[in-house]
Amino acid sequence: APVRRGRFMSSLTLYTTLGCHLCEHAEALLEAAGCPFVASDIAEDLTLLQRYGTRIPVVRDSRGSELGWPFDGTMLSNFINENS
Repeated sequence: APVRRGRFMSSLTLYTTLGCHLCEHAEALLEAAGCPFVASDIAEDLTLLQRYGTRIPVVRDSRGSELGWPFDGTMLSNFINENS
């Protein structure tokens, strides 16, 4: 099930799965930036697994814009600012 992060309802989703070290790094970047997000485990949904299985971690906003790995804190901030 999705896990809520941060104090506010989020419009960002982090597509992730257990044991994904890059996903853990992406989660740390989101937390360091103070971005509330929902972590969605792609292993729980066949459609998500097919779409993101080789691409995670991926950050997606409520309008469907996506930021795929690799990204750093600056790229993440730019993505959030451009899509907020």
